[in-house]
Amino acid sequence: MANVTIQNNAFIFCRYTLAVLCWLALIFRGQVGLWLLVAVFVIMTVSVILTVRRAPLVWLWTNTLGRVIPSKDVVLDVAGMRFAHSLAAVLALIAISLIWRGSPLAWWVVAALAVLKTVSAVSACPAYKLYSCVVKGGGTCCGFTRRR
Repeated sequence: MANVTIQNNAFIFCRYTLAVLCWLALIFRGQVGLWLLVAVFVIMTVSVILTVRRAPLVWLWTNTLGRVIPSKDVVLDVAGMRFAHSLAAVLALIAISLIWRGSPLAWWVVAALAVLKTVSAVSACPAYKLYSCVVKGGGTCCGFTRRR
């Protein structure tokens, strides 16, 4: 796949909004928390399908505040972002299914998702880096993928 260029502010808005939604789900729990997680799952799934350029929160920023607030651009690997969004969608779906089952682990999974989304929001996206490391064979970041 190719790279895509989007507004950095749109990318930041997307990352921070998803992290906040995850933390709010953990704080409110119950039905409200469940619906917030469903929103995270839907946003991430649509982002996988439409790619990061047309991801719902990126699109929202770009077509509203992005028109009046100047921003630098950021170049992203489409496949890497799809991988990262897929992992987040799967984690959200696991959390949703555990909540529906009434599992005592459910909110621990939500907490893990909130922490991962927060780490991703501060631009240290572990899933994106893992994808890049494994696919591109980054010997310094992933010892097991070193090419000999």
